[in-house]
Amino acid sequence: MSSSKESTINTGTDATPVALPTRLAAILYDMILLFSLLFAVTLFLILPLTHGNAITGNNIFYQLLLLLLMYIYFTWQWCHGGQTLGMRAWKIRLVGPGGRPVTKKQAGLRCVAAVLSAFCFGMGFLWAMFSREKTAWHDRISNTRLVKQEWIRS
Repeated sequence: MSSSKESTINTGTDATPVALPTRLAAILYDMILLFSLLFAVTLFLILPLTHGNAITGNNIFYQLLLLLLMYIYFTWQWCHGGQTLGMRAWKIRLVGPGGRPVTKKQAGLRCVAAVLSAFCFGMGFLWAMFSREKTAWHDRISNTRLVKQEWIRS
């Protein structure tokens, strides 16, 4: 007789919210991965198009490309499983109301709002320290929340 292990994820309203230090750890992990991706795209796709010439800092097309890649990195992963690679490492999941999966609209809104949270001297992120639900501004704006991924063996 072999026993099968089945994992379920608690993402309901009783799920444990994620504290700010864990959020920041996941963000750091994702930034390392994201900058590696942006470096690879620049090195292998963009520089060959410029014949190896440097790209100027005021090249709006290049800046928009990098922003688009960052947007896709986060929103695609949030919509397909609710986790970026950094979130997986720290056992965090992004959920919508009632623990439902995040919609494309919520993911896009969250991505833009997270940038605004960071540009306000990080106040949007720091808000999670004082919020009873441990939610940041971008959580509230997008009607999403980060919860600890709790595995239950059955």
